[in-house]
Amino acid sequence: MSDPAAAELSEAGAQSLDAADPGHRELFDVPPVDGGRYPDVAYFAGNSLGLRPKATRSELLEDLDSWAALGVEGHLDAARPWLPYHELLTGPASRLVGALPSETVVMNSLTVNLHLLMVSFYRPTPERFRIVIEDSAFPSDSYAVRSQARFHGFDPDDAVVRLRPREGEDCLRTADVVERLGSEVALVLLGGVNYLTGELMDIPAITTAGHAAGAVVGWDLAHAAGNVPLALHDWDVDFAAWCSYKYLNSGPGALAGAFVHERHLGDPTLQRFEGWWSTEASSRFEMAAVSRPPASVDAWQVSNPPIFSMSPVRTSLELFDKVGIAVLRERSIRLTEYLERLLAGVTPGRPLQVITPTDPARRGAQLSLRIGGARTAGELAKVLRFEFGVIADAREPDVLRLAPVPLYSTYHDCWRAAQALAETVPETA
Repeated sequence: MSDPAAAELSEAGAQSLDAADPGHRELFDVPPVDGGRYPDVAYFAGNSLGLRPKATRSELLEDLDSWAALGVEGHLDAARPWLPYHELLTGPASRLVGALPSETVVMNSLTVNLHLLMVSFYRPTPERFRIVIEDSAFPSDSYAVRSQARFHGFDPDDAVVRLRPREGEDCLRTADVVERLGSEVALVLLGGVNYLTGELMDIPAITTAGHAAGAVVGWDLAHAAGNVPLALHDWDVDFAAWCSYKYLNSGPGALAGAFVHERHLGDPTLQRFEGWWSTEASSRFEMAAVSRPPASVDAWQVSNPPIFSMSPVRTSLELFDKVGIAVLRERSIRLTEYLERLLAGVTPGRPLQVITPTDPARRGAQLSLRIGGARTAGELAKVLRFEFGVIADAREPDVLRLAPVPLYSTYHDCWRAAQALAETVPETA
């Protein structure tokens, strides 16, 4: 008698699952494979750079054509007028992260936004000055908080508290994070989904604990936005920032997002850097010497928004609005669990170990593998790409990240990745 569960793990089984549970691959440009059995790559690097939606090119060209046809008059007369263009992104961005429109803005890049927000929310005193981050934070976050501590006159080696997992573990436990939030902590700034392990942090619990300890709590959502459902307003998060070139598929270096909770909006005591776009729109062209900031996160804007950089973000956000993050999360859980089952048949006896939490509620669309033996993760990634058409992301020296993105990844992609690893990584004697 055949085993239906085992049959699902075959190539035919993967193809059957794709027929029953399709994503939206047809809406994306999937890179081709130069030779081999399959026409397209199996793409697992969407946690580094998402694929291009097919609509991006034509919609960006429409905005460019407005410039050609109208010149400066495009600010008011373009099909999508440039002057209020950023407002087209506000609604879908706020829905994606569980925020109010007044709390959400798309602007700048991720680390620039973190710095602008820390101007307001990292206000250290001699008694309360420490910043808590995870030890495996993305390097840019590390650099940012260390430079902020140094700017305020503190030794970053003393001011920045780096949380490490317990001995022999790869991921942080929520209870251990909470235990470190003492009276000297001014700011908690963690990644919502850890870039290295794929661990989804308990954002509401840590936010509540941080507030109870008297700290401000902010989140880097680079690997969470577009990956998992968020409820920033209801979770009472103070501030957050995220990029849009990973799961949000807006292109390399695309504009980022920022969130400030409404209880901080309009607070006259809050410090903030300002520029032309920080003043209320109705008075912007009065050319006054003193800003009149609106009671919204728009007050954190500084410069005139780059329209042609906003265009791909708008295209992507409208796609998320149409499909829905809750629906995507459900498929993400199914897809990632399928990849996990496939890897469970490959890793035993090989120098491969999944370091991502096994509980679907504690991870996003990512499984990270620690690679043993003499070959580095980067070397293995090259073999997967050039010999099997499987694109994964390597973090040297020994972590290979596989992100089955629910918008465009398939069950067959997962099968290809597992097969490639089985053929590439020899069993140990």
